[in-house]
Amino acid sequence: MAKLTVFNSITIDGYFTGPNGDLSWAYAVPQDAEWREFVSGNAGGGGSLLFGRVTYEMMASFWPTPAAAQQMPAVAEGMNRASKFVFSRSLKTSSWQNTTILNGDVAIEVEKLKRQETEDLTVLGSGSLVAQLAQAGLVDAYQFVVIPVVLGAGRTMFEGVTSKPKLRATKTRTFGNGNVVWWYDSVR
Repeated sequence: MAKLTVFNSITIDGYFTGPNGDLSWAYAVPQDAEWREFVSGNAGGGGSLLFGRVTYEMMASFWPTPAAAQQMPAVAEGMNRASKFVFSRSLKTSSWQNTTILNGDVAIEVEKLKRQETEDLTVLGSGSLVAQLAQAGLVDAYQFVVIPVVLGAGRTMFEGVTSKPKLRATKTRTFGNGNVVWWYDSVR
């Protein structure tokens, strides 16, 4: 059975987007060599990606472009090569290679994917999707990149979650640029 991991950047005060969906804070910290190596290694890890429509459209507008290939070649190659599943009620076609559009019940569709997929699944961004999957108890692990920025307002990934998922810390890593990655497994 495939494992489902959420990988998201958050601010030190717990927001994954700022007011009005602002994400500029995620790039406010210098992108040093150590951090770039980590990001490239993560992108080359294989597996399939899950997105909500908003995050998917943002990613699809950048990763297949020549600018992405020039700026972050390893990440662009991994993102473009990966199988992608996007949950959307409005998308009918996809512009990004290896994309499947799903429009059924999120919990049911992800349970099917976890049983059918041979590769692990990773959710990037997609806060509403993360909240639904956390509420349904379908997330196996979380990787949070804590960016040393305070926003004071925004959205958390867990808005509306009432099930209180239990997590066990498994690893942390601090980078010279100030970013800290926290790894957690879900406790069932």
